Amino acid sequence: MDSISLVGLTLGLAAIVVGQALEGGHIGSLIQPTAALIVFGGTLGAVMLQSPLRVFIDGARMGKWVFLPPVAAPAELIALVVSWSHTARKEGLLALEDQIPRLPEPFMQKGLQLLVDGVEPERLREVMDVEISAWEAQMKQGARIWEAAGGYAPTIGILGAVMGLIHVMENLSDPSKLGAGIAVAFVATIYGVGSANLIFLPIAKKLMAHIGGMTWQREMLVDGLVGIANGDNPRIIEGRMQGYIV
Repeated sequence: MDSISLVGLTLGLAAIVVGQALEGGHIGSLIQPTAALIVFGGTLGAVMLQSPLRVFIDGARMGKWVFLPPVAAPAELIALVVSWSHTARKEGLLALEDQIPRLPEPFMQKGLQLLVDGVEPERLREVMDVEISAWEAQMKQGARIWEAAGGYAPTIGILGAVMGLIHVMENLSDPSKLGAGIAVAFVATIYGVGSANLIFLPIAKKLMAHIGGMTWQREMLVDGLVGIANGDNPRIIEGRMQGYIV
């Protein structure tokens, strides 16, 4: 559990609610189902319109990374690659073939398979770098749906405000109906701007940070595999991989 994400979201929302209460306003006035439907429904529709289905689904699934980030274990990865290096020096590259099915990720399996197959170091790096670039681009596409939501939400909020004001103008002769229209108008703006800057854009930035971390771990793995292919000393491989850890 990423506790700082939970604390940040809670703090941001609480600041708005408490601020409303301190100003003497009713907290219930911030709850407007009509405004929520306009802003969140409109934003969802806009994001779905701009995104292919696969990208939209990937991005939605990545949302859980905000609170349950992917496991990062660089020290374990270094230890694993160093053990491969020792095995390769003692028994040869073919001795690593039995470990391929045990690896948890297709990326790791592919890299080790290329190593076992005796692919030249530079060719191995080239193939794996292409794999990293394609994976990173796909992940960033998914993360950008949250960034897109952060861009659309304020505009949809303004649209909701205009709709609320239209309702007000249509009922100028009936003062009893003016309050609801004005409430929708202003609360829709709050929902749009607030959700963009407190939820959607921060989520996008958080996902981009996780993608960056996962990318450099893959690059670190490739560096280790290339070192094994070159016949480097395990200590050199370990030191070079540790250089990726900040």
